[in-house]
Amino acid sequence: MKLAGQRILVIGLGKTGIASARFLAGKGANVAVTDEKPLTELKDAVRDLGDASANLEFLRYETDSLSRVDLIIPSPGVPPSNILLIEAVNKKIPILSEIEIAYRFLKPPMIAITGTNGKTTTTTLIGNIFKKAGKRVFVGGNIGNPLIGYVEGKQDDDYAVVEVSSFQLQWLQYFHPYVAILLNTTCDHVDYHGSYEAYRMAKERIFENQGEPDLAILNADEPRSFALAKDMVSQVQFFSSTTNVSKGMFLEGNMLVHNTTQDKQEKYPLYIIKIPGLHNIENVMAAIMAARYCGCPPASIAGAVGDFKGIPHRIEFTDEKNGVAFYDDSKGTNVGAVVRALETFARPIILLMGGRDKEGDFETLKPLVRAKVKELVLFGEARNRINDLIGGVVKTSRSTTLKEAIGVAYKHSSPGDVVLLSPGCASFDEFSDYKERGRFFKDAVKNL
Repeated sequence: MKLAGQRILVIGLGKTGIASARFLAGKGANVAVTDEKPLTELKDAVRDLGDASANLEFLRYETDSLSRVDLIIPSPGVPPSNILLIEAVNKKIPILSEIEIAYRFLKPPMIAITGTNGKTTTTTLIGNIFKKAGKRVFVGGNIGNPLIGYVEGKQDDDYAVVEVSSFQLQWLQYFHPYVAILLNTTCDHVDYHGSYEAYRMAKERIFENQGEPDLAILNADEPRSFALAKDMVSQVQFFSSTTNVSKGMFLEGNMLVHNTTQDKQEKYPLYIIKIPGLHNIENVMAAIMAARYCGCPPASIAGAVGDFKGIPHRIEFTDEKNGVAFYDDSKGTNVGAVVRALETFARPIILLMGGRDKEGDFETLKPLVRAKVKELVLFGEARNRINDLIGGVVKTSRSTTLKEAIGVAYKHSSPGDVVLLSPGCASFDEFSDYKERGRFFKDAVKNL
């Protein structure tokens, strides 16, 4: 892909936008950048741009800035409804995501993982398996290190394992993973994509350029995902926690059974999985299939799965106080994640939900809340909407802040209960991100 001499506009100066601007400038492009924040508030971003900042053009965040632009690279947080992107579409200015540009320069084969929930766990586990098997691997993408930053370097790894969000999949052209995984899709980011259907279609784009030598890994327990296989030219493997599959991996008693692409059957004992929840069994199955397709031996896979203790803020045990167990699932920012967290526990649950609403379909939680939750403690901006939809199904209280909600939950708990923070919402009403919210929860629990 020829970038030299092109006038390229990067929208948004977050971590990905900064990495994109640096890379494009290094390839000889005439790079312009713009952000909703005024330049006076972007000192840290300018510093992170390093030497590239000297040759960048900083433009106002307005449609007039699109004149003479050959290509637009939006940061992942910029939605399709953004006024600059709408105007770019009207003007027929090409729009490509950072991972599309990075893919054009990527040398190692890519394993790409997407899904509403479980992306980071699965991505990290695959990376750990590859390392255990003696393979050199880059692990990044939406998980932390932008892929475009990686392609600036030597690229001397055997594989690139990349977490991919629906935001990044929105603007693709030739993006082509060797192994593509769609873990699950539940209603999320409707505020960004405009509808669940648009969100789902963005996720499915991960497969659109795959060919015969490639592998697609699908969730057999989701009818729409299962149906995708009939139109694929790639190899297909399924995973299922509820039924046997002839191609792929399933749960049978205390064993994970894998019918491989070579028509062999391999088995892994369930006890090697140390992270809780049926959803994590599914994540592990997807990781195993990707690793086996890339030549990792079963012994290395079993060893890496056995060593894996999970990711912070994903149904993470925090502490126990007077017989009450506290779990941090701050990363549970959508209804699907709340379902998975609730299904993990057999003990009575006091559930903390709330934050900034993403138009979640909370009413679908009613049966599970009724069956699993002892008390619902709602907090933050979304507390009233959630209360209108599912409040009263069980005992319900509302708090303004997370700190107040933690205090209420502890006061109402009894020995043997689980206090579970699984908000079902974004954190931005009170915190900078889910990590800050999770750390706050842990600190507050310690100080009870």
